[in-house]
Amino acid sequence: MSKTNEEKKKLIRQIIKELHAGAHPQQVKTRFKEALAGLSSVEIAKVEQELAREGMPREEIQRLCDVHLEVFREQLQQQKTSVPSDHPINILMEEHKIMLQQSEKLAALASKIRQIKEKKYAENDVAQLIHVNRDLQDSQNHYLREENVLFPVLEKHGIIEPPAIMWTEHDKIREAKRQINGLVKDYDGAHFEEFKTKLGEAAKALSDMLPNHFYKENNILFPTALRVVDAAEWPSIRTESDEIGYCCFTPPQLIAKAAVKEGKVEARAAEGAWQFETGSLDRDELEPILDTLPFDISFVDGNDAVKYYNKADKRLFVRTKAVLGRSVQNCHPQKSVHMVNKIVNAFKSGKKDVAEFWITVNERFVHIRYFAVRDKDGKYLGTMEVAQDLTDIRKLEGQRRLLDWEDA
Repeated sequence: MSKTNEEKKKLIRQIIKELHAGAHPQQVKTRFKEALAGLSSVEIAKVEQELAREGMPREEIQRLCDVHLEVFREQLQQQKTSVPSDHPINILMEEHKIMLQQSEKLAALASKIRQIKEKKYAENDVAQLIHVNRDLQDSQNHYLREENVLFPVLEKHGIIEPPAIMWTEHDKIREAKRQINGLVKDYDGAHFEEFKTKLGEAAKALSDMLPNHFYKENNILFPTALRVVDAAEWPSIRTESDEIGYCCFTPPQLIAKAAVKEGKVEARAAEGAWQFETGSLDRDELEPILDTLPFDISFVDGNDAVKYYNKADKRLFVRTKAVLGRSVQNCHPQKSVHMVNKIVNAFKSGKKDVAEFWITVNERFVHIRYFAVRDKDGKYLGTMEVAQDLTDIRKLEGQRRLLDWEDA
């Protein structure tokens, strides 16, 4: 009697746990094939999510992916991903091919440079290395499109663990690329033997990661996306991908064609909320958000009347409700009114969009900017003033990453 899908998924969970406990993949290969028969990439992804819910750490699931991928490989290779050439998934897959070629070039160059005895004889190869490194660094938009467009859509369809695992791998790839970029940038002052050793190590790390990572995306993640994402959503995904941009090596013929007009999947705001193009907010959320911004904001409408200001915790300049509706010209000393008019007129005519100044107020360095606010058709709606205390920001050095934060 053939097993139901639920029974197959139960068997997969059991086998993965056996792999986790140390079983060799060859020991479970036959049973895995039996469990996989008829299961889609979507169902496999859901098994991973169930394991996560059962408490298996994401890092373990990621490691297990590498182990059980070999067992999955024969089954996965029978899948054919067929989409139009300008489809977001096809563009990502074509970029995968090019990035693998770049990685192979990098490994070959690292190997060749390793054989060179003196730095002066490596000039031609290092020149090629600089070119390959440029392309590697420019691949950032590839990962940004996945993380900020494709992954959120998958999560809305209940596919959570596979994107999270892929993002973790992205960060490891980025770290390898950072090391390579640092080596290339510091080449002139580097000790040649040390450079050769570190370049070889970084090139090997990248060439080990990329094929495995891209295989998982091409054969698990992308087929899953094509199964769960509605046809009406793909034009929007393409449009948002276009907004992020592509890589210097992305085949031009794939991205030259304008994305199909969106069959818009409208996001509906909850009752009583304001719907924006990029989301919705309740008034109870919007006002606190504006008041939490770490700078003063004031808005003067198209008729030069003060219409709004936020109530930042520590305002730099006093604002009271009495100024609402007041002419912006009357909010400034007479000696500077002519400059206010000059700025506003430049904004209204479209000649300028920004005016900025910096002054010292009570020994604090204050940056003041005026922005022309326009609608989608370019019509002038008013001017926004933003004033920010940059005193402490200007003192920052080095870096503090998110993972460095402590709840002290």
